[in-house]
Amino acid sequence: MKHRIGGALALAACLAALPVLAQVKPPPDTLEQRIKACSICHGDQGEGLLKNEYYPRLAGKPAAYLYNQLVNFREKRRESAIMNFMIAYLSDTYLLEIADHYSKLNTPYPGPSTRASAETLARGGKLAKEGDPARNIPACGECHGQTLTGVEPAIPGLIGLYGEYIAAQMGAWKNDQRHAMAPDCMREVAQRVSPADIAAVTAWLIAQPIPANPRPAPAGSIKPPFECGGITRK
Repeated sequence: MKHRIGGALALAACLAALPVLAQVKPPPDTLEQRIKACSICHGDQGEGLLKNEYYPRLAGKPAAYLYNQLVNFREKRRESAIMNFMIAYLSDTYLLEIADHYSKLNTPYPGPSTRASAETLARGGKLAKEGDPARNIPACGECHGQTLTGVEPAIPGLIGLYGEYIAAQMGAWKNDQRHAMAPDCMREVAQRVSPADIAAVTAWLIAQPIPANPRPAPAGSIKPPFECGGITRK
């Protein structure tokens, strides 16, 4: 009998709450509301966060680049359990909408920082600005633009990223843990550089000041030395 009375009281409480629940408004069906899950890792304005892990900046990157990376996660060319899960069933149209949103954000960049030695910075700067023709390693600016802020429509900037993220992605390409659309030109470059090269270039990149105009360079302003998949938006 006690169980029946308890169940009846619980049912009565639920029924009494129905009018209150009916008054609760659903969240607005806007893109900003729907991408709040992205903000947890990438920041409210796509600025990127450095917590126990490093989450890259999304704000201001070329829309086609962001779209290509979302597709790479969906198709599992890039591996991240949370990213693979979150966008596994999202449509191309939705991914384009997300990419366009972040590409239009003008979020401030973090300032330069490095603790590397002068020797390391000199080595990194030489590789970044001149490359190494003997090993067929191009300068970073040959693909990522003279100011290293990326190139429309699909080449990302390198300035303003966390050093841990840059080094980790180069290591992932070098160790076949990250893949892009074929031909995967970054994998080719990563195979030709040493861990010391990666550390030096990373140190130099994070020591650079943010250009006055940090937006990606116009499409057609550079001609990549390698054929790269996903450079043009289709």
